[in-house]
Amino acid sequence: MGLPEILAVAMVAAVCGCLFIGYPVALTLGGVSLVFAVLGHFAGMMNVALLGALPQRIFGVMTNEVLLAIPLFIFMGVMLERSRIAEDLLETMGRLFGVLRGGLGISVAIVGTLLAAAKGVVGATTVTMGLIVLPTMLRHGYDKRLAAGTVAATSTLAQIFPPATVLVLLGDQLSTAYQSAQLAQGNFAPSSVTVSDLFAGAIVPAFSLVAMYILYLIGMAVFFPRTSPAILPEPDAPHGLALMGRLIAALVAPLALILAVLGSILGGIATPTEAASVGAVGAALLAALKGALGTALRPVVQRTTQVTCMIFLILIGATMFSLVFRGLGGDDMVHRVLANLPGGATGAILLVMFGMFLLGFVMDAFEIIFVVVPIVAVPLLQIHNVDPVWLGIMMAMNLQTSYMHPPLGPTLFFLRGVAPPEITTKHIYVGIIPFVLIQLFALVVLWYVPALATALPHALYHP
Repeated sequence: MGLPEILAVAMVAAVCGCLFIGYPVALTLGGVSLVFAVLGHFAGMMNVALLGALPQRIFGVMTNEVLLAIPLFIFMGVMLERSRIAEDLLETMGRLFGVLRGGLGISVAIVGTLLAAAKGVVGATTVTMGLIVLPTMLRHGYDKRLAAGTVAATSTLAQIFPPATVLVLLGDQLSTAYQSAQLAQGNFAPSSVTVSDLFAGAIVPAFSLVAMYILYLIGMAVFFPRTSPAILPEPDAPHGLALMGRLIAALVAPLALILAVLGSILGGIATPTEAASVGAVGAALLAALKGALGTALRPVVQRTTQVTCMIFLILIGATMFSLVFRGLGGDDMVHRVLANLPGGATGAILLVMFGMFLLGFVMDAFEIIFVVVPIVAVPLLQIHNVDPVWLGIMMAMNLQTSYMHPPLGPTLFFLRGVAPPEITTKHIYVGIIPFVLIQLFALVVLWYVPALATALPHALYHP
């Protein structure tokens, strides 16, 4: 390892150290990169003029049509939250299934899936579910550990369920990496991987996770009935046809919106960005029908702006980091390491997955995608000929598992911040363990059966 590569490793260590101290990620990436660029320049290890490419790269990010889908999907999710559509849906679903033992838990899993598809951001989904669902489950006698674990696990589905923001960013980064890998192999008419490919690839794994969650909840209701009691019907509660009518009224609108967004993407009718605009307008119309648009629009726009600015500021910092890292020869070093690891492709992928899993404890998924994926994806795709869709879904599910894994999973901290006082950290940590085991099992299955992620996108877009 040469001196420039040692400096590249030191830069990575400095970034991790600053993050542990508590400095903001975006500013840490940019600031540390600038310091090491100057050090490398005066040490004769790199030319600081390389940073002249930064404005062009930032301009490319800001004019990237794919990334335009991010603020639109965020707007859709926040609008559905502010208009209380999710709350109405949960209440109605709970009344429908709650008379069965474990029925409320199943309702939470189903509503959590719809919220994940509607919101696409883990933090927002966790806060919403924690404020609405957790008190309801406790009020009806559910075990505290089971209730906390169910809410945390279903909230984290927003990491993998289309149209997850994570999948949009992964699709954009993998598209660039896949084309670079093919050009390096001498293929000057490279194939492409798109966000639509990743959306299609995530469908089967995401629904499989939901099915396994529900099977676990049914098992708990059957073998440990005291953890999942049935809900006694309230005397004045709607029932029969009145309940079914209320369910249809609460379910049809958000379900139709989600199907319109995903269906238009998977059917090739619209690009993810165009479908995101449909989702944003549709969510605003639903809020208007409920009479909530006037009160919700301003806070929705503010929240959307905050999250979008955070994502793009991180992306700018990560762009500078990757520039300096490459200038110091770091990408060549990573290329050699992944090429020469024992076990070939298996060893390389396991190392990358383990590293991303650990980073998920201290970095947001957006940050990991912007910093790690551009560095490791090219050698994985070039040397080991890994399927890019399978790799993207594995990365998304791996980050999802990291997000809910004790002791540092961000979802657990999100939930702890909004949980009722009677829910302790121990309840959350113990309750999430069975769902983490389900996640790990799903990852193993996807490892050995990659067709779960690749069959649908190949059938739709690459027959």
